[in-house]
Amino acid sequence: MFKLYRNIFLLLALTVSVGIMAQNMTSSPFSRYAYGDMNENVPAAYRAMGGVGFGMRSNKAINPSQPASYTGIDSLTFMFDVAASASWSHYSDAAGKKNKANGNLEYVTMQFPLYKRWIAMSLGLLPYSSVGYDITLRDSTAGGGYHYTKTYNGNGNISQVYGGLSFNIYNWFALGANIYYMWGDLNHLRSVTFDESGLNSTIQDEILSVSNIRFRYGAQFFHTFGDHSFNIGAIFENKMKLNSQLIVIETQTEDSIPVYEGGWQLPMVWGVGASYTWANRLTVGFDFERQYMAEAAYAGLTGADYGLRNTNRIAAGVEYRHNPQGRKYVEHMIWRAGVKVQDEYLTSIGAKKISASIGIGFPLWTIGTVINTTIEYTHRGSPTGLQDNGLRFTIGASVAENWFFKRRL
Repeated sequence: MFKLYRNIFLLLALTVSVGIMAQNMTSSPFSRYAYGDMNENVPAAYRAMGGVGFGMRSNKAINPSQPASYTGIDSLTFMFDVAASASWSHYSDAAGKKNKANGNLEYVTMQFPLYKRWIAMSLGLLPYSSVGYDITLRDSTAGGGYHYTKTYNGNGNISQVYGGLSFNIYNWFALGANIYYMWGDLNHLRSVTFDESGLNSTIQDEILSVSNIRFRYGAQFFHTFGDHSFNIGAIFENKMKLNSQLIVIETQTEDSIPVYEGGWQLPMVWGVGASYTWANRLTVGFDFERQYMAEAAYAGLTGADYGLRNTNRIAAGVEYRHNPQGRKYVEHMIWRAGVKVQDEYLTSIGAKKISASIGIGFPLWTIGTVINTTIEYTHRGSPTGLQDNGLRFTIGASVAENWFFKRRL
């Protein structure tokens, strides 16, 4: 009966999560362009390590960024992971300054073995990208004849549910794949309002609706020599077409005009990563990722013609616990830190996004649960243009239980 209640709880958590994740997850003016702010889909534990994931393999964390990692789970263990975040951002440019706060669900994932330690599966709900901004500009026509206000508002998300399988081909090599179903709407509203009477305002609303299936493939090489463990991983996603439609609504005429249908693609992505663990105490990890945004279609154009460019992301992180066998609680606490540098995919922005993060994992004594907390500082923008400085606090609960253990009477 207890397991039935747990299953019902998990189903309700996933159902509620769909509605919660539909809310805005960002307020950054940088999300005004293309697909908005992209999500890397790493768990809260690895977010504190700068967002590494491709070379990470653990029985304490679900890692959707690397589908080959799922067989790292114990053969009798079911895992469930959920996280939420709260953020504060400070935006500034020549026109002024603005502060904004946000909070939302980050993800819900689960993972379990299918056949001993050879086959494992993961399921979950993840964000792909988010749009959320509110910009107001005051100006006048040449000579100051007419005064007007320009406003730019955006909201929406692209969400995804995924299912992934991982296979241990040998004791030192695993392959995996994720299949995602993606859906969502991105809204961009522009308006011009005149102060003087007799002049009509202009309002235009663009709604981009997308849906499709995409795939990610992963591989990991791993081995342990005494107290030393090494993992090397890689992931790949091919360029994929999106089922998409852009509708432009002119408020003055109330016309709804389909502009493009099927003119969007997701970029080809590949990445590599590595990690080293000593005595289950110290772990260091490194990731490199390349996205080909300039070569994927956007709004009927190539990404390069639309103003998008190929991007790189580099991340590095460290994790430390003093003594997993110690008697004191502080010896079991997990300390993490990391850094990340990545390119903005819009050519006109040019500047890089730089992040630094720290975090602590708090294991619970009675059950196989770790409460993971992360504080991440992010800077993006240029000294002469728009700047975005923000703090994000993430808290997640990673639960591991022996659901498949048969007790003897």
